[in-house]
Amino acid sequence: MNIFIKEQVLKCIFLLAFPHVGFFCVCPSHDTVRELMDAQKEEATEEGINYVAMRNLFVRELDEWTQFRRKMNPDNLTHPPEFTVKPRGQTVWEGKTVKLHCTVAGWPRPKVAWYKNNVLIDVKAHPEKYTVENGFCHEHGVTFETTIIDKFEVAFGREGETLSLGCTVIVYPTVKKYQPEVVWYRNSVPLKPSKWVHTHWSGERATLTLIHLNKEDEGLYTLRVNTKSGFDTYSAYVFVQDADVEVEGVPVAPLDVRCHDVNKDYVVVTWKQPAVEGSSSIQGYYIDRCEVGCHHWALCNDVPVKYARFPVTGLVEGRSYIFRVRAVNKAGISRPSRVSEAVVAMDPSDRCLLKHPLVFPVGVVPGEPTDVVVTEATKSYVVLAWKPPVQRGHEGVMYYIEKCISGTDTWQRVNTSAPVKSPRFALFDLAEGKSYSFRVRCCNSAGVSEPSVSTGEITVGDKLGEPSGPTIPVATRNTATSVVVFWKACKDVKHLVGYYIECSVVGTDVWMPCNNKPVKQTRFVCHGLTTGANYVFRVKAVNPAGYSQSSPNSDALVVLPAISVPGKSTGVTLLEAVKDYMVLGWSPPANNGGADIRGYFLDYRTVKGNAVGKWHELNHKALTTTSYKAENLKENVFYEFQVRAMNMAGVSKASLPSASLECKEWTLTVPGVPVGLHVLEIRDTSVVVLWETPTFDGRTPVNGYYLDFKEASAGEECWKAAHEKVNKMKYMKVTGLKSGTSYVFRVRAQNLAGVGKPSELVGPVLAKTLPGTKEIYVDVDDDGVISMIFEFPEMKPGSEFVWSKNYQAIDASRLTIVSEQGKSRAIFNSPSLEDLGTFSCVVTNTDGISSSFTLTEEGLKRLLEISHDHKFPVIPFKTEMAMELLEKGRVRFWTQVEKCTSACQVEYVFNDLIISHGQKYTMNFDKNTGIIEMFMDSLEVTDEGTYTFNLVDGKAKGTTSLVLIGEEFMELQKKSQFERAEWVRKQGPHFVEYLDFVVTSECDVLLKCKVRNYLCRFKFCKEGATQMVAIHVAHLISTFLHSVSHVAITQGYEIAVSYLNLAFQCVSSSHCKRLVIKTKQKALHDIHFLNREAKIAASERVKAGVTGEQLWLKINEPTEKDKGRYTMDIFDGKGSVKRFVDLIGQDRARVIGGLPDVVAIQEGKSLNLTGNVWGDPVPEVSWTKNDKLLVSDERYKLKFEQGKFASITIAAVTTTDSGKYALLVKNKYGTEAGEFTVSVYNPDDEEAKEEKKD
Repeated sequence: MNIFIKEQVLKCIFLLAFPHVGFFCVCPSHDTVRELMDAQKEEATEEGINYVAMRNLFVRELDEWTQFRRKMNPDNLTHPPEFTVKPRGQTVWEGKTVKLHCTVAGWPRPKVAWYKNNVLIDVKAHPEKYTVENGFCHEHGVTFETTIIDKFEVAFGREGETLSLGCTVIVYPTVKKYQPEVVWYRNSVPLKPSKWVHTHWSGERATLTLIHLNKEDEGLYTLRVNTKSGFDTYSAYVFVQDADVEVEGVPVAPLDVRCHDVNKDYVVVTWKQPAVEGSSSIQGYYIDRCEVGCHHWALCNDVPVKYARFPVTGLVEGRSYIFRVRAVNKAGISRPSRVSEAVVAMDPSDRCLLKHPLVFPVGVVPGEPTDVVVTEATKSYVVLAWKPPVQRGHEGVMYYIEKCISGTDTWQRVNTSAPVKSPRFALFDLAEGKSYSFRVRCCNSAGVSEPSVSTGEITVGDKLGEPSGPTIPVATRNTATSVVVFWKACKDVKHLVGYYIECSVVGTDVWMPCNNKPVKQTRFVCHGLTTGANYVFRVKAVNPAGYSQSSPNSDALVVLPAISVPGKSTGVTLLEAVKDYMVLGWSPPANNGGADIRGYFLDYRTVKGNAVGKWHELNHKALTTTSYKAENLKENVFYEFQVRAMNMAGVSKASLPSASLECKEWTLTVPGVPVGLHVLEIRDTSVVVLWETPTFDGRTPVNGYYLDFKEASAGEECWKAAHEKVNKMKYMKVTGLKSGTSYVFRVRAQNLAGVGKPSELVGPVLAKTLPGTKEIYVDVDDDGVISMIFEFPEMKPGSEFVWSKNYQAIDASRLTIVSEQGKSRAIFNSPSLEDLGTFSCVVTNTDGISSSFTLTEEGLKRLLEISHDHKFPVIPFKTEMAMELLEKGRVRFWTQVEKCTSACQVEYVFNDLIISHGQKYTMNFDKNTGIIEMFMDSLEVTDEGTYTFNLVDGKAKGTTSLVLIGEEFMELQKKSQFERAEWVRKQGPHFVEYLDFVVTSECDVLLKCKVRNYLCRFKFCKEGATQMVAIHVAHLISTFLHSVSHVAITQGYEIAVSYLNLAFQCVSSSHCKRLVIKTKQKALHDIHFLNREAKIAASERVKAGVTGEQLWLKINEPTEKDKGRYTMDIFDGKGSVKRFVDLIGQDRARVIGGLPDVVAIQEGKSLNLTGNVWGDPVPEVSWTKNDKLLVSDERYKLKFEQGKFASITIAAVTTTDSGKYALLVKNKYGTEAGEFTVSVYNPDDEEAKEEKKD
């Protein structure tokens, strides 16, 4: 804005491109009076926060302008020009550019002319040498330039929180004791400091703090910095979200509560409806009031009012009040709104009387009121307003209101109890649909006035209806997180409060408010949306009567930034030069504007010394490559070139001009410079540099490259080679960098003739990992699919994942690329050795977000193994199937898995037949512990065979088996039967200690035994006769000699008997006859044979017995297991006698276990089997396949360890490894072979066979 001041100050700059020695001067002169008048008529134009703000501020700016002009130029006189700052002499080097400065003051504006050696300089005649710049300063010769940095962005807050906005303001130049004027605006209205709003200016940073946010604080916030030279502004929107509701489904709080038409005992409270009504429509509102200084809130209305405007009566004159509003629906009542500004209950005329008192006559009956009108009429109430009478007496007047029902002549006084003091009155409890007339009377101490003129018939009902619905909104793209929504204004709407905009993600049917404070304009920017999501929008209008119907939904729109023109291209370089043409190359712009680059335009101009010509187009049709052959040029002429990129939005700005390039044929034998240098995978200590081959190869083709680098701030002597040997690839990873240091890079090409010139520098590049950068990682899914994954959650719209192998385009037949929601997956179609190499992924339209992964042969093998395990998962077993014998002879088969899910199922198999829970089998599977059990009450002959548990847990499978055949099964069966018999025996009467005798000191023989379960009959018998428990010795000698005595106990049908054969011999002594007893047990259970301390059970093969006085044990067809020490334990009633004998034999070579009968294994896996060998002396071990002897080599690894364990290992088996194998053992006592079959299968072949069957 131009400001007229006392002295117009002119700052002059004189530039000399080729300075000459001499004397320069500047001469100012006056303009005419007409120029002064023209200058005074110039209008100042300024850009503000918006047109509304400018209209509001225009008058104030004019006033400031006029006052400032009067202050600075009070005499309205002209002033001669004078030099405030004179030009100074300078000494410069030849060929350099020099600037001469001076400052001139005067009124009106002086004109300036430059002279050299008293000769006027004609700038227009010598534009290549001289340039004159004139700048006018309005404040003591200073022009302020304002820059706002560190700007606040679109902000989101929540009710009750505190939010701060701030910007850094730079005012140049810095003038001591001068501070700009900093003003904050909300929706074009200046903000004043209050308990809700705090502002701060530190001299550099302007801060606005909003205390305890409410929806009233939502809006467009603008920072305006005013200086004497103009102003600068910055704006951003602040959104305030509703606080969480206490009860689900209730509406949110209303907003913007205001008070209008304040009188002695009456005030009109208005508010705005909230954006969210809750689970049901809002039924009405409650208004609360509170006297200032108190904390008690009183309800103003007993019944909710639908209308967003309510007259509150019953106020006490002279007291201050604040108000709040609450919304109510079927679910409950909302939180209260922010309280209104405090108002004083006072007649507006009384306020005037306080300033300008009037004198009224005393004791005069007042006149009648005038202009009685109905200001508001709803179905809930009617508001009357009138003007006080001119004749009112010295004291104040009060009013009586009367009503008359249509069709009658009877007038009824409404306020019979007390007159009202305010010229406003709200009538409630009127019958909806009926018509009434109203009139008013004045009263004071002198009497009551005549009635006013009637209002005429007024029908009770809502005069203001709900607004009509807006038209279909139109949504357009704006930024990555915002959308601009347009719509047409509602037709014939009265008292429009504004519009609410709602959005919904397609397919969810969940509507969210875009604004919580209604806006009146028909354009709104919806912020805070999810990038890439598909939204629809709708709009609804609101006025005091309520909400309109929502508009139809807009067309669905994906949130992406609006397409813009591309950025500038970079690195315009010369690739090859001949006599009449030059080949140029450049780098594409880093930002493509959200759309693909469609082409480039190349411009050129001639350069002669420091003089440059005009720009001319080289190509009229867009180029699709980043190089161009500029033809029809002149030899030995210097040219400059610039490039402009184009996309569907338009053409970008021109790149920086190239250096001056001479069109001269190259005669070099070495290659030209590499082109297209760029950097990827920037990390703290490394970067990857890529380039393209030179356009000019030289005399021979290029056979390698050298990469150099140095710190950006270092000198030319600090260049370092990144490698020693020539690099034949067109990329290289540079390591060993310092984190936080900037580097520049260059590349030189080599052929047989030598090394060419270095390329254009790329950089400076800061060695620092970009925030949010992640590395590529390899994943093998549950189906065994191997893939590489690269994630970048902060994907910009228009950005893409670009994969490459060895930094070249990938083969689509080898990889499948799937990208979605910030994640890209490169899936190997058929991983093999062809896929070895370095894979990289770059995110376009970013600051170089990229990563790479090198796949080696070892890594590929490991991934293939993991893939196989995922394709064919196996349930791991903590314990293989085992068997144990329980009480009653029950047999328990059990195993335990390491882990399983709740969906794991078990199939119980016996000899290839599925068995189930029933009378014979009992199954149990505890999925918490992983223990699987199967119980059998007894073993029969038909139970001999193989028991198997088959597990299925999703895709995972597991199998464990136990073989019970031959002797092992027979031995287990006998043990089970014995335990069963013992348990049955012990259920009835049974002997714990068998029948025994004791000879007492009185020479009596006492027979004794220990029994259980004898609660019935107990008797001693001799040859079937029942005898006494104690028998005299003499009787025994004469009567029971060589007799068999037994004791029997019976309980029910069970009988237990213990036999004892007694032989007596009497020996005389002085005191009594000594009895010598010889015993011989007939029952086999009194004689025990033990082998290795274990009791031997009788069977068909092992038998024991007594012949006369001879005890014997017979073993038919003894085996290796029968060897060892045998013990004969003879019990005589008091103690036992043991005899030992060792059974030894010849230890011939044998295979005693460890080898299965059949092995089924998948192709590609390793086979390892171990057999247990026995023999003395230690046997010789050998392996055969299909009766052919195997030799230990790389294919077959054969081992024999500790003289007991023989193992065979076959790595990566194939179908040719299928066949019949045998482990042969041999010593001097014999030979034995352990045979087994190996079957190798291919899963793909198996699946193909199953598909054919299907």
